[in-house]
Amino acid sequence: MPRLVLWLIAAVAFAGAAHAEMPAFPAAFRIQEIAANGTTIHVRVGGHGPAVVLLHGYGETGDMWAPLAADLVRDHTVVVPDLRGMGLSARAAGGYDKKTQAGDVAGVLDALKIDKTDVVAHDIGNMVAYSFAVQNQKRVTRLVLIDAPVPGIGPWEEILKNPLLWHFRFGGPDMERLVAGRERIYLDRFWNEFSANPANFTEDARAHYAALYARPGAMHAGFEQFHAFDQDAVDDKALLAQYGKLTMPVLALGGEKSFGPMMATVMRAAADNVTEGVVPASGHWIMEENPQATIALVRPFLDKPL
Repeated sequence: MPRLVLWLIAAVAFAGAAHAEMPAFPAAFRIQEIAANGTTIHVRVGGHGPAVVLLHGYGETGDMWAPLAADLVRDHTVVVPDLRGMGLSARAAGGYDKKTQAGDVAGVLDALKIDKTDVVAHDIGNMVAYSFAVQNQKRVTRLVLIDAPVPGIGPWEEILKNPLLWHFRFGGPDMERLVAGRERIYLDRFWNEFSANPANFTEDARAHYAALYARPGAMHAGFEQFHAFDQDAVDDKALLAQYGKLTMPVLALGGEKSFGPMMATVMRAAADNVTEGVVPASGHWIMEENPQATIALVRPFLDKPL
């Protein structure tokens, strides 16, 4: 009997280690629901010092940034919104083009009385970040874009030909009916196919995000983010022509098993001062697959004097 008890204790301990919990935001963060640009944005705010905004992408929410936020909050004011319609932000009826969502970011910063900020973004967050930065070049001090293209910028049309990106055109009422109640199945495809090792996107994280995307209106809002890409491409080309290339320092990071150095190729078409970087041993989901390497690349860039 004692041997059986010891075996059970060891088994439970092993199972607990294998089921890694999602990183949590430090207690220094508070939650605010901020009215901005005609909608309400769910925002995590913490720390003191120079501001940095962290923008998430599809398949996740602002919760993805917990490891980086925990590092930056030591000497920054860290602002982490859920994008329009996503996570715990309000389900806006429209405005999913990235130019409008850049206005969401501006509204959040205005409400927090933040004038200048660094911006770090991933996936669809890149698209919002670029639109915000190009329209607010004196407000954005540094820009970090991670592992996703920007509509209308650089080799956008060639990138669209990749068959793995079929989901860019997936959406509408019938598609929403197909995934209703099957949100986890649909999202697993993203987490599996775009990871270097799917095991690194933990079960705890999958369950957490699947539950958020199963909330009423969440999948519709996600599909609308993609549905807006054609308009985003038109807008971004016009903004580049109107404002010219970005002048602030830009760090363009790609996952080693995903965009890799292509991220820098994309951004050199729209920015004058681009630093290239690759997150080793990672696919697309950089904060799940290799958070420490990501932090080691981002932190020195943000700390470097202008």
